[in-house]
Amino acid sequence: MSCIKLIVGLANPGEKYTTTRHNAGAWYVYMLAQHYNQILIEEKKFFGYTACLKIGTYDIRLLTPTTFMNHSGKSVASMAMFYKIPAQEILIAHDELHLPPGVVKLKQNGSHGGHNGLKDIIKSLGNDASFHRLRIGIGHPENRNKVVEFVLGTPLESEQQCINNAIDRAIYCTEIWFKENRLKGINQLHSMQKNKGNTSNS
Repeated sequence: MSCIKLIVGLANPGEKYTTTRHNAGAWYVYMLAQHYNQILIEEKKFFGYTACLKIGTYDIRLLTPTTFMNHSGKSVASMAMFYKIPAQEILIAHDELHLPPGVVKLKQNGSHGGHNGLKDIIKSLGNDASFHRLRIGIGHPENRNKVVEFVLGTPLESEQQCINNAIDRAIYCTEIWFKENRLKGINQLHSMQKNKGNTSNS
């Protein structure tokens, strides 16, 4: 059974950032909406673009904040409070430096790991980090002094294809999660990646 009622894709707002690695979370939400023929529409009271879709028997709200990344919590908390959605019923999709392009993983709980979007969300939810995370691998520049430049840069074409393929697998496994159960969705997602020759356990 699934209890997720809100799926959030983290991003920076504006055309300037649309193709940057830091917006990978939003890519997942937009592709998920597109898969269900839904369009995200701006709702100023939630500081973001929103849509609703049904997966199996579940009604799910989608959100991509229009705040900058380090103020993502303002958007997430406003929608969570309005609809009375607790942290453990939220899935946050975000870019992950510690996974290579082409790898995407699901987890629940944990620290923000230095991600400014997650950091602000945890703070805005009353220091509650019990939400689920979809970690979309973007790779790492190998030099921590270049991280900001890297996440605000556009992936190479080959990297983008790997990320898009990983998001496609994530959407397929999201459906398994909602239509069957969470554990089966997670196991399917991770086994699909192993079958592609990727054995990362990050």
